[in-house]
Amino acid sequence: MTTATDTRPSEARLRLLATATQIFYAEGIHSVGVDRIIAEAKITRATFYRHFPGKEDLVRTYLHSIHEMERTGIDAAVAAHPAPADALLAIAHVIAGNIASPGFRGCAFLNAAAEYPAPDSPVHREITAHRQWFLDTLTALMTQTGGNAPEQAARHFAMLRDGAMTAGCLTDPAPVAATFLHGTAELVRARRS
Repeated sequence: MTTATDTRPSEARLRLLATATQIFYAEGIHSVGVDRIIAEAKITRATFYRHFPGKEDLVRTYLHSIHEMERTGIDAAVAAHPAPADALLAIAHVIAGNIASPGFRGCAFLNAAAEYPAPDSPVHREITAHRQWFLDTLTALMTQTGGNAPEQAARHFAMLRDGAMTAGCLTDPAPVAATFLHGTAELVRARRS
């Protein structure tokens, strides 16, 4: 019989993932070697390879954990705002809050895409799966708001987000977040008209 404790990740795996998440996001993926992650997580090389067959598996797990965190935040925003237009605005506020947070260094997925551009790479596929989920979420909400071309409106929202995520780590994030919120509010307002 499997218990809840049997399915929880080990302390070492969690420490490895937390360490990798912090370093990958702050410094990039390719610039960080497995030896550094092992040293900073204070585990053995054998423990690392018991949990991750290689660095690419750790990178995919890192991105999947970021996806789960983002999904949780967006799902909560949608659940708290049953009207689709309000849900879209709430999603925009979640994103703007991330942009204005301390240590913000852009979108983890866009950053990873720059390092893993090959479409057949398992890491790149993790990135595109996340982006497709996000676009599908936006498209469903845009469809519910009424109006024409919900897919185009969802892509517009996603492009506003991508630009804000990039600009937010290059300049003062406060006006970037404000501009993003203004742009998404106008997009949603146009759908309500």
